[in-house]
This record gives sequence, structure tokens and C-alpha cells, in this order.
Amino acid sequence: MASDSFDMIVIGAGPGGYVAAIRGAQLGLKVAIVEREHMGGICLNWGCIPTKAMLRSAEVFHLMHRAKEFGLSADGIGYDLEAVVKRSRGVAKQLNSGVGHLLKKNKVTSVMGEARLAGKGEVAVRTADGETTLRAPAIVLATGARARELPGLEEDGARVWTYKHALVPPHMPKKLLVIGSGAIGIEFASFYNTLGAEVTVVEVMDRILPVEDAEISAFAKKQFEKQGMKVLEKAMVAGLDRGRDAVTAKIEKDGKTESHTFDTVISAVGIVGNVEDLGLEDLGVRVEKTHVVTDEFCRTGVEGLYAIGDVAGAPWLAHKASHEGVMVAELIAGGHPHAVAPESIAGCTYCQPQVASVGLTEAQAKERGYDVKVGRFPFIGNGKAIALGEPEGLVKTVFDAKTGALLGAHMVGAEVTELIQGYVVGRQLETTEEDLMQTVFPHPTLSEMMHESVLDAWGRAIHF
Repeated sequence: MASDSFDMIVIGAGPGGYVAAIRGAQLGLKVAIVEREHMGGICLNWGCIPTKAMLRSAEVFHLMHRAKEFGLSADGIGYDLEAVVKRSRGVAKQLNSGVGHLLKKNKVTSVMGEARLAGKGEVAVRTADGETTLRAPAIVLATGARARELPGLEEDGARVWTYKHALVPPHMPKKLLVIGSGAIGIEFASFYNTLGAEVTVVEVMDRILPVEDAEISAFAKKQFEKQGMKVLEKAMVAGLDRGRDAVTAKIEKDGKTESHTFDTVISAVGIVGNVEDLGLEDLGVRVEKTHVVTDEFCRTGVEGLYAIGDVAGAPWLAHKASHEGVMVAELIAGGHPHAVAPESIAGCTYCQPQVASVGLTEAQAKERGYDVKVGRFPFIGNGKAIALGEPEGLVKTVFDAKTGALLGAHMVGAEVTELIQGYVVGRQLETTEEDLMQTVFPHPTLSEMMHESVLDAWGRAIHF
């Protein structure tokens, strides 16, 4: 390496790290990035992107079965799981090489290896060629997170899977148990259910998709059950007895324990931060529940050391990590960026139907003492939704009755992961109900439901 001195070193090249590195370089900083496995991190290689590619295959497969509804004919409908996976891996590979190209284009020095904080302003990197030490006054931890494993539910790659195995499945599940109903669990449940697996979802909380608005969770659950999924809430898997071709799960619900046999289990019970072997303890970095403790500007309390993305805690979302990466790079370069506001970050789940939200749920708004006005509009009242053959869905908006401020927006239905950004922009611009009511939404579009939901909060909805 020509020089081991930099203005900024980033550890981890996921959606937080590589974005931080590029932004730093754009601002004139000399930047190095260290990655131990693959450019783009989990999100691009084993998360957001490949799962969306697989879910798209399932969506097309589902539509093929509905061909008759649209005046079309499709015979001999089937799928090749190996080809579905191959396409998904190809999409991930394309984007992985794209990240490498972007870093090179921005003159970021990329180092493949295991990084450890060797002292203040120093990073020791173990590479294939030996160990090297990099130095910089500013270091950004972007080491991400991995799947949480609960005792007795550990993955084995054969019959008990994590998200990684589910993306390159050794077999097509016939009878699948999904433990956990957050975004990861529900997306895989939806994918395999659409391809014909008999799916059971077990959730320890009182409802599936527990971070979403209760009304949206209930609506989604009904749709999943219509599609043949079995959903068990307020239940837990107490243990797994593994056989060669099957797994027997002990499921506790309502004070009773029953045994059910499955050929495959996917464990999706949360994540833990990658904080081990980084030298954090020696520098006095605070770690709580496997996540680095930071302030609103991602500062760790140790001078010159920042933590962004999943390793720094919730919300565990790629776009939050990227935005934090930009903010930290601008801070390091001497700028004065705004802190990232977690409640203005949208969450998207790409199951069928899709789920998307931003801001406070109705319950959270009431808990915080707001006098709320709530608007709702169903997909069945929208011309575009009916024309698409997607009449099942709901748009819900939550406002402060006193000021008209948009507190939260919650959606379930076709393409809501694309619609939610309208409300995200609205919140960023501190919109009120009046602004949204005066906005002219194009017709015919699904976005008109966003307008109608706002109108409904004030008893002015036109089409329902």
C-alpha cells in the first residue's frame, strides 16, 4: 500500500460503509475502506437485493396463475427453483461489482481483510498478504449485524435455515415453519408460500409484523391466511427435535405445548450487531445488547470514532445506514449536517401484499399524548387498484388534530413500498393536512388513495 495514512477509514462496505466512503471522497477526504467478505455487505449480497429478486419471481408466478382473470391463458405453469435462485444471485453479483466500481471511480482505497481498532486513530488489518496498519483521525464503524440464534434453534443448513440458506435453498420446502414475523420472516414465508409450500409462522408477540400499526398487521394477517398460511401469534418454539428428513417443533401457545413436524425451519428471530474482535473494549466504547451506543450524530463518545447502520442499533434498515454514512462523512469533512431522525425513516416489507410505513402508529401517537385524527382509504375504492386486479389493501394516515401535522402513515397492498415515499417527503417538509389536501394527485394512480386517506381524516373523502 503506497501510504497507510488517511483522513477517514471506514470498516465495513455495506450500504452504510461504502456510501460513507464515497461521500467522504466527494468532499475531498482521503478515504480507505476495509471489507472482510464482500462489497455491498449483507444487504446487497444476502439481504435486501437478492430477496427482492426472488420475491419478484414469486409475484410473476402468482400472476401467471391469475392469467384467466385478465383474459389471458397460461398453460403448464411451473417454476425451476434453481433458475430462480440463479437469477437472484446474478442480480446480487451485478450490484456487488458495481459497488467496487463506484469506490474505484471515487478514488477510495479498498482493502479486503479483517479490521481491528489497534488504538486511537489506528486500524490493524489482517489481509491475505499479512497484517498492515492504517491510520486516520476519523474512523467509521459500519460492521453491520448477523442473524440472532436462540439456544436450541441454531441453524444447521440442512433442515434449519437462516436467511442465507433460504436464499440458496438446498431443497424446496414442502412443510415450512418460519420462526419470527418481522420483515425477514414474513418475506420468506410469503415467497415459499407462493411457490406452494405449506407455511406456518410463529410469532412470540401478540401480532405479526409487530413494529407496524396494529390495523395494518391485522389486515396483512387476514391476507396471508387467505393465501393458506397458518399464523400463530403469542406463541413460541420451545425446541426442535431434528431428524434426517424432518424437524419436530415444540410450539407453546395458550399454556399448551404441541409437537408439529416440518421438513424445513427458517429462524428469523432478529439480529445481533457485529461488535466482536474489533478492539472496542480497549478504547472504552460502550456496547449495549450487541450494539454500539452513539449520539444522534453517530458519535461513540471516543474522539474520532463513529458507528453507523445496524451495528449502531435500530431501525435496522439499509437506507438508514446510508443516510447516516452521508451525515458522518459530512461531519468529518467539517460540515454541519442535520441529525438523522429515526421516525422519518420508512420501513418496507416486500411480502404479498406489501407493507410500508413511516412515523408514529396510531397507538404510539396516542401514547405520546396527541389528540389524533385518523384517515383511511381502501384499495377497493381506487380505480387503478381495481384495473390492476389488486383491490385488497388499505392506506392509513395519522395526524395531530391541533396542528394538522402528519404524524404517521401506514399502508398494506400492491406497490405500497413505492408509494410510501410521498409521505416520507411530506414529513421531511413538515407538511400539514392542508398542504396534502391541496396537492393534485394524478389520475388514475394508486397514489390517489394517499390523498383520499388524508381527506378522510377530516371527513372529506370523495370516493368512499
